[in-house]
Amino acid sequence: MLEPLNQEFTCGDGTKKTFILSKFPAIAGREIVTQYPITGAPKIGEYKTNEALMLKLMAYVAIETPNGPVMLVTPELVNNHVKDFETLLKIEWAMMEYNCSFFRNGSALRSLDSLKTRFLSSISKTLTELLAQLSGKASPPSGS
Repeated sequence: MLEPLNQEFTCGDGTKKTFILSKFPAIAGREIVTQYPITGAPKIGEYKTNEALMLKLMAYVAIETPNGPVMLVTPELVNNHVKDFETLLKIEWAMMEYNCSFFRNGSALRSLDSLKTRFLSSISKTLTELLAQLSGKASPPSGS
């Protein structure tokens, strides 16, 4: 584990559980960080890709046992040790914050807002051009 960090999470039922977060190695981190937010976006992302990235991310999370830390490297280990989806999402977000400075200081949200503005502008321009093309080609209804 790279730079392990014990972090306590409040589960959906109100109980608390500690997980060990760790830093991503460079190449795995690049893969996770560049794809994770986009694949999770509603109507844009791909759930199966996002799920695979979540499992890669969770492989860098561990729980402490009497025999030492156990990395959550399989779906079964994740399901056995993470009580509910809400806790899973909290861990995922904490891992992104821990591994990426731009998630910690809010610049990721500013970047997403900027990206949204550019996309909306581009979509609006494209739709306006298409509407103009369609309305120019449409023939008026006959008055018979």
